[in-house]
Amino acid sequence: MVKRILHSTYFKVSLFVISFAMVFISCDNKNDDVGDEELVEEFEDVEESEEAEDKTYKLPQIDLSHWKVTLPIGNPTEVKPPEILSYATNETLKPFFYNDSINGALVFYAYPHSTTANTSYSRTELRELMKPDEGENANWTFGEGGYMKGTLAMDEISKDSKGKYHRSIIMQIHGRLTNAQRDLIGQKDNNAPPMLKIYWVDGKVRVKTKILKDLNASDVDVLKTDSWGDDVGYTFSEYVGFEKFTLEVKVANGKMEVILNGKHSRVYDDIHIQKWHVFENYFKAGNYLSSIDSGAFAKVKYYDLVVKH
Repeated sequence: MVKRILHSTYFKVSLFVISFAMVFISCDNKNDDVGDEELVEEFEDVEESEEAEDKTYKLPQIDLSHWKVTLPIGNPTEVKPPEILSYATNETLKPFFYNDSINGALVFYAYPHSTTANTSYSRTELRELMKPDEGENANWTFGEGGYMKGTLAMDEISKDSKGKYHRSIIMQIHGRLTNAQRDLIGQKDNNAPPMLKIYWVDGKVRVKTKILKDLNASDVDVLKTDSWGDDVGYTFSEYVGFEKFTLEVKVANGKMEVILNGKHSRVYDDIHIQKWHVFENYFKAGNYLSSIDSGAFAKVKYYDLVVKH
């Protein structure tokens, strides 16, 4: 009799435990189902967000309507407005002058090949055209002044046989003779020296300018390229490496100033600048690779570029 009671009690307790466990499992499964649904919804949201990001792109802040570009191919090849405005679909330009739409930059790619007159180096470089309808005949003097600002970065550049990076000119102020000056000195073209060259050299920004070899040179002799030499140069202390940086070039009130990242400045206001006022000038920006080594190349990225007069 006692055994029968114990068996009956044991059976009832076991049945209660099993029932409670089933209820608990059922509730837990329901919670899992809810969690799974939430995870699925979150995953779908992430997918939609990634797809939205994939559809977005950035463009460089550069108005090309007053620039022409020279390429390291052809004789060399030049593309002017309005054709340059369609650079993204221009098959000639695409290999050398194209958008990095992820970072919002315009890429300038160059390697040793075709060159312009008076140099042995190749370039993918913009040349300012103040009045595109007049071609290269409209320029500015130091008395009139000018301002250029760009945000840029060295993206990639090759190394020489000693393991040192090649260098590239990333900004310039180039001189130009008027037709009357050209004829006066009997020169076949309008070329004059570049008053300013700004280089990327081993991760730093280096500035080179022109100095008059003979300060007593005549008004005629001062127009000749061989009357001008190079200064010793100046290298900013800040290391920019392959990161984005900003350059400003200001010409006003009889002086020229180069500013790096809004805080480092180099001013030129000596007799050589005063003597330079005889020339017309134009701005240049891009990638002027200073190497003829086999396999040399460079890619410079410009995020924005503005010129004012």
